[in-house]
Amino acid sequence: MSKANTKEKVLDIAELLFISNGYKNTSLRKITSKANVNLAAVNYHFGDKKTLIEQVLDKYLSQLMPLISKQLLVLNKQESISVREVLIAVQQPLFELENVRENGTFRFLSLIASGYKDVQGHLKRFIVKHYQETLALFMDSISRANPKVNKETLFWQLHFSLGAFVFAVSSKEALSSLSLNNLNKKVDSAGIVEQLIPYLEAAIQAEK
Repeated sequence: MSKANTKEKVLDIAELLFISNGYKNTSLRKITSKANVNLAAVNYHFGDKKTLIEQVLDKYLSQLMPLISKQLLVLNKQESISVREVLIAVQQPLFELENVRENGTFRFLSLIASGYKDVQGHLKRFIVKHYQETLALFMDSISRANPKVNKETLFWQLHFSLGAFVFAVSSKEALSSLSLNNLNKKVDSAGIVEQLIPYLEAAIQAEK
């Protein structure tokens, strides 16, 4: 197996294990065993587990963040913008992750959720270091759309909103089943997010 193929195999196996078991519960030994490679190969390509985690996530971030920036830059050319428009500008690139790999949106959000659950502080530092411009553009856009909300309130609103979004997309099968049983209506991921956007919009616009 070539070095490039070995690296991709390790990334794929690591991603599946991180999604299934979380970051803390996935050891390098588990990854090497599942990928049928030795630890030296992992050390050669990634150096350590933290770097491996970052590269798994960056497969998605490197596609997602430029698309978000593009959408927000176009949006901000308008004289005024709304919170809903900012959320939609982020939503569309997220679903473009389906083109990165099958179930890409679910995979990415599951990796983000694992980062919160396992308190992977290095991931935040990695994202800020490499994608600071996009993050700043998003925060500026939200603040422009909703200037009355103070910084502290916005901090909590955005983190709770991210949690709701991660739950909605990662629990799409359960929510689809509940919708079918209770409302006699079948919904897909896009339909779930369509229901979620007004909820997030109201939450972010709420003044403390």
